[in-house]
Amino acid sequence: MDIIFIRHAEGKHTIDLPNSLYLEDPTLTVKGESQARSLQQTFSLTLDDLMVISPMRRTLQTASLFAHPIMCESIVHPFVGPRVFPLNKSGNTLPCDQLLAIEMIREDFPSFHIHQADDPHLWKNGINTISQTEFELIARDFLNWCKSLKKDRLFIVSHDGTITAYRELIKNVALTRDDFLHDAGWVIEKI
Repeated sequence: MDIIFIRHAEGKHTIDLPNSLYLEDPTLTVKGESQARSLQQTFSLTLDDLMVISPMRRTLQTASLFAHPIMCESIVHPFVGPRVFPLNKSGNTLPCDQLLAIEMIREDFPSFHIHQADDPHLWKNGINTISQTEFELIARDFLNWCKSLKKDRLFIVSHDGTITAYRELIKNVALTRDDFLHDAGWVIEKI
């Protein structure tokens, strides 16, 4: 199975660092919207594809613009929400990385399905600052769930730290922030 990790397109939370990190629920910029649409030139989505999306407005917007008009099956899943990389044990989740409430996702993105995670705590707090051990357990469960879907291609629209953490686990190699994808960047991993 090919997992195509896609980093969300340019968001307003990256425009005026570090102050913009304190924006709540940042959207894509105009440039980010264009970047998201340009993913269509790289990947031809089909109805056989599946997209798994982080529960953040910028990732949901990226996925929506990328998938239009094909609209393959899309699932919003907290296991691909923002994650600090490398993990800072004393770190807190910044306002720009607070997960959207399920009700807001249903209202603003009605064509996306919501994955009902076994642990409702993860819908509230996400995977951003959980321990590495806990993340690895969750990530392995998530990757097994992905395999069980039996898709040839699965697109994951997420965040630079999350993607790097998953790639590190899949490849069993140490990665750094230098391995982060750029806005609307992508990488294919086999699982």
